[in-house]
Amino acid sequence: MKTHSGRQNSLMGFKEWALLIILSILWGGSFFFVGVAVKEMTPFSIVFSRVAIASVILVGIVYLSGKRMPFSPGIWLSFLIMGVLNNLVPYSLIVWGQTHIESGLASILNATTPIFIVIFAHLLTRDEKLSAYKAIGVLIGWLGVAVLIGFESLQGLGVNVLSQLAVLGAACSYAFAAIFGRRFNDLHPLVVSAGMLCCSSILSLPLVVLFEEPQNLSPGWLTISAITGLALVSTSLAYLIYFKLLASAGATNLVLVTFLIPVSAILLGTIFLGEQLSFSVFLGMTLIFLGLMAIDGRLLTIFKSKIITEKALSD
Repeated sequence: MKTHSGRQNSLMGFKEWALLIILSILWGGSFFFVGVAVKEMTPFSIVFSRVAIASVILVGIVYLSGKRMPFSPGIWLSFLIMGVLNNLVPYSLIVWGQTHIESGLASILNATTPIFIVIFAHLLTRDEKLSAYKAIGVLIGWLGVAVLIGFESLQGLGVNVLSQLAVLGAACSYAFAAIFGRRFNDLHPLVVSAGMLCCSSILSLPLVVLFEEPQNLSPGWLTISAITGLALVSTSLAYLIYFKLLASAGATNLVLVTFLIPVSAILLGTIFLGEQLSFSVFLGMTLIFLGLMAIDGRLLTIFKSKIITEKALSD
């Protein structure tokens, strides 16, 4: 979630890099925790547990830090929309998707979020239009998605393909949330996160009651531990580290976490869940990452600077 521009530092120190890696592990761990929880819990029950526990924690942190939650109905309506776009819809789609696909694959598909952001920002905003390099990055990224899903899958939409499309839908929802969240620049991002999680909790509870049978669930200690980790570690703690990095490293540098999340998710899924990913998955991930690097533009800038420096030295 990007609701605050933060300080745009071009370089990060050891502390920022350490926090970035920790954040990628926490967010990558969310796919692992979901992969454990879906074995004994239903999708909406997982989503509700995650947002409800995290909302209580973050609201408590808001007041302990001396801040206050707003009372304006208009702001809470915006929190409600943000909660749908940034929590309820993507969390539900990812959880349902992970009932049929590996956590590592889900994390790679979710890494397409910046690609959707670039596309929607071009269509919906006036100040973030597609450049040539971003357009190339989008095309490369979509080629990676096609490799991931498999060209042969176009012949028929099985549950495996629908699950992958669901995770792509989650990435799409995250992108809308990033653009919608620009209106919260006057609010502290911690307050925004607490507010949207409260709204997500209220919205997800009736979904659990109406469409699932929570009274019949009997999760074991492993599942309960996964839900606790999902709420405490991959949501509450992750948001706190995110805000700290946003202030010290800037939103531009935080894009780098997109490249790191799948790495931790794949490692956790392979080691603890016994997942095995095919060569095409890693090929697709490579193409997506190349697309993201083209969109980000920093490698191109470094390459150009190197050429200019070498030319100056030779002259």
